[in-house]
Amino acid sequence: MSSLDSMPPAGDPPVEPGLPAIDAETRIVALLGHPVAHSLSPRMQNAAFRALGLNWAYVALDVAPERVGEAVRGLAALGLAGANVTIPHKSAVIPFCDEVDTVARRAESVNTLVVHDGRLFGSSTDGLAVTQAVRAAGERVLLLGAGGAAKAVAVALADAGADVVVSARRDEQARALAALCGGTTAAWPPRGDGFGILLNSTPLKDELIVTPQPGQQVVDMAYNRDGSPTALVAAACAAGCDVVVDGVAVLVGQGAAAFERWTGQAAPVAAMRAALRA
Repeated sequence: MSSLDSMPPAGDPPVEPGLPAIDAETRIVALLGHPVAHSLSPRMQNAAFRALGLNWAYVALDVAPERVGEAVRGLAALGLAGANVTIPHKSAVIPFCDEVDTVARRAESVNTLVVHDGRLFGSSTDGLAVTQAVRAAGERVLLLGAGGAAKAVAVALADAGADVVVSARRDEQARALAALCGGTTAAWPPRGDGFGILLNSTPLKDELIVTPQPGQQVVDMAYNRDGSPTALVAAACAAGCDVVVDGVAVLVGQGAAAFERWTGQAAPVAAMRAALRA
């Protein structure tokens, strides 16, 4: 008997449990960033597609900064449904969009791309994920960092009635962001007293930049892939802060809003959260 005779009958290849089946009709959504290997977005979004029985799949693509334009233009050419955009491309993708919504344009930051009839529409869900998680109106906010996510969050908080104070390692970036959202700046590293909300938009996870105070609302947009608390989240819980929002919760919030823009369906938030907490 030949080795071919001993092979099992041909058929569809087995699908690894928990992974979406891919076929010729699968709609693809991508994550564009550099690097992306650490991202939990594929786990979260693929769980959401499975929960609703959608023949969709989400993949992470590491795109070098000098190839951003080619990558964005290629989304429509390859028939993708859309994409998320992460560090360091949130501002760089804007010139390659056919249309950018008002919030993303003001914030100079896009984290969600939707492809429709061959055209690319850019928007941002970062700020929405934060303003839905805290009480922003009338609060003084200390915003750590001045990157793409910080821009979207700063504009959203200002629109929600908060007074935003920006602190970043690069003074020039901090001043530019403060001007963008009508806020002010503080020296780096800053003091955390006198603020109702502390918000970390930097990638720092193990370093406690500012010490939370009891009664404050604390948001950390960074997260540890293993689910363990970041230094800021751990300190906020220990201090008895009024609201503590970790990076996983922010990821679910912005991811759910992006999901709805791609699919037109309500996001299965419980399934997304469970996938990340597993």
